[in-house]
Amino acid sequence: MKFDVLLKQMSFIHEIDKIKYIFRKSRLFSSDRHENDAEHSWHLAMMAIILADYANEPVDVLKVLKMLLIHDIVEIDAGDVFLFDSVIRQNNSVAESKAAERIFGLLPADQAAELIELWQEFEAAETPESLFARAIDNLEPILQNISNGGGTWEEFNVSYETVVEKKKLIQYGSKHLWEFTEDLLKEGLKNGLLKSEKEKSR
Repeated sequence: MKFDVLLKQMSFIHEIDKIKYIFRKSRLFSSDRHENDAEHSWHLAMMAIILADYANEPVDVLKVLKMLLIHDIVEIDAGDVFLFDSVIRQNNSVAESKAAERIFGLLPADQAAELIELWQEFEAAETPESLFARAIDNLEPILQNISNGGGTWEEFNVSYETVVEKKKLIQYGSKHLWEFTEDLLKEGLKNGLLKSEKEKSR
């Protein structure tokens, strides 16, 4: 093995440690502590392993795991953007692309190209693996918010209708998980963890 290749790989490994310091709006299950991106990625990877049978189409689980483990690495440079902040999300794609080029570019060319391609595939959401990975990515915060009595929904005054609109993409990766999610959200509305637009306008 060439020593310069190993040095590049070690440089990347050192750099991605920074993901542990990127904190999300979501909190850990039944906790006041915010989740960091490393914890988020690990949890999604475990969910993908356990829930892979619910994908709409057979998926390459290893590929899904790779996507989930790298998809938020760009936030080292670009920062975490809250799902329900539509303005910033629309303007963050350029920053994330630059981050992908810089961070994955620390690796040897072949590995850099592979991870950039995987990251782009995840973002494009067109393949069975990317659709399932995004379904998992969108499911976890719902479970967190329910465990935290409304979590970010209550904190940022997010309506039931908005959550359904933002999260319905889960169905494209897994109809079964979307049916499960719909039931959770309806129960959340019934129990007051979520409020409808009509309730909020009163």
